[in-house]
Amino acid sequence: MVSRSEGQDPAALALGEKIRALRQRLNQTLEQTATVAGISKPFLSQVERGLASPSLTSLSGIARALGVTMQYFVETPSEERSVKRGDQLEFFGFADSANLFARLTNTAGGRQLESILVRLPVGKPRSEVTTHAGEEFLYVIDGEVSLELEGKEFVLHRGDSAHYQSTVPHSWSNNGSREAVVIWVGTPRLF
Repeated sequence: MVSRSEGQDPAALALGEKIRALRQRLNQTLEQTATVAGISKPFLSQVERGLASPSLTSLSGIARALGVTMQYFVETPSEERSVKRGDQLEFFGFADSANLFARLTNTAGGRQLESILVRLPVGKPRSEVTTHAGEEFLYVIDGEVSLELEGKEFVLHRGDSAHYQSTVPHSWSNNGSREAVVIWVGTPRLF
């Protein structure tokens, strides 16, 4: 942890600590990150120690090198961005689906993941077979869900989960005797 020196800018120190923490979690060296960011290794070291403040261009390069948007470094956590209260869940549907959906994550920009609570009624047709970029994760809270991946069927019960590439043709349905409830986590997209 960097100790604060007299007169050191707390914002620069906080930004530097956030950059260093992410770089280290990603197991990147100063040199690797600086090279991809298009800045010098000594300058990145100074930024991480809160001794220098990057320009917007440099911060954009650092963000790119670490695989995040600039928002990751400049936005602070807030309830509106980070917390979704259970009493605020609103279910919505689509004209071509009997399923009901409720967002478990806020719709703030730049998110890499989205999570949705899905209620699947009994006896409705299987969802359309689809593919798209990204990954998906399903967790069955209640009921029984039939998951089809590239023509192969998997029956998931309460407590079961599945994790797969969204580029694999997939669809799901409720073949059980009561409503099924699942949590879907994946790359943001439209259902």
